[in-house]
Amino acid sequence: MELCFEVENVKCGGCARTIEKTLRADARITRVSVEPAAGRVVVEATADLRSEVAATLARLGYPQRGSVEGLRS
Repeated sequence: MELCFEVENVKCGGCARTIEKTLRADARITRVSVEPAAGRVVVEATADLRSEVAATLARLGYPQRGSVEGLRS
């Protein structure tokens, strides 16, 4: 299942590597792609992990665009 997230605060390759490393630690996630310029994170997972991935991204400082956390950033 492919999940796409539009997030705030992704500014560089270091941000992308942090996101990739953290999300890949979950065995249910099979692929992570981060596009810093677009602020886009695409995750391929074995199940619908949308809420869990969104919570992890927010905890890392990359909240979804349009969310309450995203509006604060």
